[in-house]
Amino acid sequence: MGILADHVPIIAELKPGVIEILSNPSEKSKKYFASGGFAVMNPDSTLNINALEAVTMEEVDFDVAKRALDDATRRVSAAATEAERVTARIELDVYEALLAARK
Repeated sequence: MGILADHVPIIAELKPGVIEILSNPSEKSKKYFASGGFAVMNPDSTLNINALEAVTMEEVDFDVAKRALDDATRRVSAAATEAERVTARIELDVYEALLAARK
């Protein structure tokens, strides 16, 4: 989703993925990975991003993320309760998105 000035006011759910922020066209954009949250476009063209967790892409250790993905995959299969399965599935979704963002 791209947001520019004078965009219609909206509230949108953010799924796990990359948020790219371009504050000034003459500057390099900043990329963050967010595990999820909400984006709120206000009538005055300001944008609020409320993320559960967010890190710069430079901070991500993809080897650790791959191990966490493997662990979450194992826990989805081995879950004894529905709550354990759902929790592991959410983690799995986040790590899959994080590793896909590496490209």
